Formats: sequence, structure tokens, C-alpha cells
Amino acid sequence: MKMLKQVQQMQGRMAKVQAELESETVEASAGGGAVRVIATGAQKVVSVVIDPAAAEDTEMLQDLVVAAVNEAMELSKQLAATKMQGVASGLGLPPGLI
Repeated sequence: MKMLKQVQQMQGRMAKVQAELESETVEASAGGGAVRVIATGAQKVVSVVIDPAAAEDTEMLQDLVVAAVNEAMELSKQLAATKMQGVASGLGLPPGLI
């Protein structure tokens, strides 16, 4: 019975963290700020800002967008992992279980 209660608590906390991650954002940039990407903690890109001067070199711009998006996704995953570790440790679960 105790284990069932722990599972229910964990599900509730995970749902809360997932909702928080939807509203928390991370920002990444590439090319010295020529491209900036904002993403949520739920790995959704919400904004891409491109310096008009960067648009002159299409190939470079493509590389900068890819780099900024990849960095934003990595930061978003790190944010989510940190939040989920808090849920696991709060329930006495070993790190990395969630």
C-alpha cells in the first residue's frame, strides 16, 4: 500500500514539473548573438531571432540556426533533468531513476 501511495505521489509531482517546464524557458545563441533561440523546458522552440546582417550568407545562417537550436534543446533537456531529479530525490529514489 505504501508503494502505491509513493507511485501516486511521484505521478502528481511529475505532472506538476511537466507543467512548470512548459512555462520555463532557456535561451541559446550562435554567431555572437546573430541567431537566438528560445525554447521551453518541454523542448519546444518558441522563438527564433535572426540578426538581419546574418541573412546575407545563407549557408552560414543555416549553420547558425542549427547550432542555436541544438544548444537550446540541450539546455532544455538539462533543465528538465534537473527538475526530475528533484522529484526522484524527494521520494527517496536513487538518482537517474526518472
